[in-house]
Amino acid sequence: MLDGPISHASAWTAETAIAGDGVVSLDETCRDELARTAAHLDANPLPLELLRPDEVEMPACRGLMAGVLETLTAGAGFALIDGMPIDGLAPETVRKLYWLLISTLGPPVAQKWDGTMVYEVTDTGLTERAGNGVRSSKTSQGQYYHTDNSFNLPPDFVALMCLRPAKSGGRSGIVSFQTAYNRLLDEAPELIGRYYRPFWFDRQHEHAPGDERLSRSPVFEDADGAVHVRFSRRLIEYGYELSGEPMDAETRAAVTKLCEIMERPELNRSFDFRPGQIQVLNNRRLGHRRTAFEDWPEPDRRRHLLRLWVRREGGRNYLG
Repeated sequence: MLDGPISHASAWTAETAIAGDGVVSLDETCRDELARTAAHLDANPLPLELLRPDEVEMPACRGLMAGVLETLTAGAGFALIDGMPIDGLAPETVRKLYWLLISTLGPPVAQKWDGTMVYEVTDTGLTERAGNGVRSSKTSQGQYYHTDNSFNLPPDFVALMCLRPAKSGGRSGIVSFQTAYNRLLDEAPELIGRYYRPFWFDRQHEHAPGDERLSRSPVFEDADGAVHVRFSRRLIEYGYELSGEPMDAETRAAVTKLCEIMERPELNRSFDFRPGQIQVLNNRRLGHRRTAFEDWPEPDRRRHLLRLWVRREGGRNYLG
């Protein structure tokens, strides 16, 4: 366990978070590069997964994304990239531009056991329950603050690109787990040790047939003066429900207290996605969520985001 509070730049509050709300705007030079790249991709088709940023002339975009990478690793851990030129482009071309831009941060990796690389965040009308394998990202339900893939090898970075927002709701939020850790030290130091011991997690059927449907991992792990985090309130609660092992009082208190801290308005930031915006965050240091939403009745207007995971170490398959 750490000897004291975390002083890393990713330990922010709503007041100290990020200058300009973390917005990084693609300037005219970057947009021109992307427009030329789009024309090149249309004239020279390749499957999306074969595209590599070092094979495309995008020096301005590469420079901008180098700054984003610095923010993700050494800074606040979050950026909102604005100005992606998507109007008038074919949907597959938009996907390829997004893939190339995010690939400058590291290799995109599979987001499902079947090897899915680009994940569609859409409401399927289903409901998430313990053991049914439905991810909250495939529902219109609200979410708790969480890290993606908390029950496996979490990606370093999570990127979400908005194609279409919901009719109402679906507001995005971010929070610093580093700040939450510091508040725990102040308010509930007796619980800190519990987060460093394993919790049950529901694996949501993302594993080989016949493999274990649960995993066990700690919520906190020390990492260069900060903590790396694996946390999902729902998947931990489902994990205990499926394991047949009831949460003891200390475990339930640890989960409840961490969630209560993260819900405090002075600690988290929220915003409404616009088409063409890309949210990128450090998935090991920050938590994210979205509120419940009401979607449009017309299929071609329904909320639609594209998600990419970047893992800078390990393999590109789901298990890493």
